[in-house]
Amino acid sequence: MLEIKNLTKYYKDVKGVEDLSLNIDKGEIFGFIGPNGAGKSTTIKCVMNLINKTSGDIYINKKLNDKDNISLKKIIGYLPDEVHLYDDLTVTQMFEYSNSFYKKHYSKRIEYLVEKLDIDVTKKIEELSLGNLKKVGIVLAMMHEPKLLILDEATSGLDPLMKEIFYELLLEEKKKGTTIFFSSHNLSEIKKICDRVGIIKDGHLVTVDTIEELSTNHLEIITIVSKDISKIKKELNQELISEDKNKIKFIHKDDINNLINLLSKYNIEKILIEDPEVEDIFMHYYRR
Repeated sequence: MLEIKNLTKYYKDVKGVEDLSLNIDKGEIFGFIGPNGAGKSTTIKCVMNLINKTSGDIYINKKLNDKDNISLKKIIGYLPDEVHLYDDLTVTQMFEYSNSFYKKHYSKRIEYLVEKLDIDVTKKIEELSLGNLKKVGIVLAMMHEPKLLILDEATSGLDPLMKEIFYELLLEEKKKGTTIFFSSHNLSEIKKICDRVGIIKDGHLVTVDTIEELSTNHLEIITIVSKDISKIKKELNQELISEDKNKIKFIHKDDINNLINLLSKYNIEKILIEDPEVEDIFMHYYRR
């Protein structure tokens, strides 16, 4: 449904993203994760044609996504990281105005989303809190039942209960065959709802995998306790998760037998080998 080929965007001499390629399948929820400044919003703004690419191509439903392709815009729903609307309109007027851009009237769909998200439609946009403004943005993105839903930090400002309701809405859309591109810096929500995840670092896509594959890709969390820990640490030359007196903890990727052979010449008090959590794997990619 969404294909990004060799996307590069520079802001003068500052890199936004570089040579980024990505395929998102129809009907999947794809998590796009990285900290602020990694290139998530730049990628999404290029997909939405809100900023000009330096180079690369973007295809939606196998059609080149240029800024003049109106037919593609009709099938996209977009929620930016910051929602800016007309302050002097009421929420109802904002929905009616947005609906006027479509041939079909989506009043029942809007009513359903408003009820699920508990929105007071009588308030003016300028009166809304950050969370309620984000909820209005969610309705605007989803009201026309898009085939491709692009969400940039969608849950920022939402309380925990509302986040759960929002996740339920996304899973409903997935059942309909909607493709969802879900950008976030919150790994827990990516784990909760996404089929696959792409990790972006410094404008580069460093890996794409399913949550399950990320958790079982032959990485182990190793904890070693030894009076020889300084020698072990020097020989391992490994970036550590933590260090405390005679104890070190790190992510190990190579054959575990090689590690055991290396440690056999030292006095080991304790060694613990654990399967990593997705959070550990995420930090592994960011420490490299």
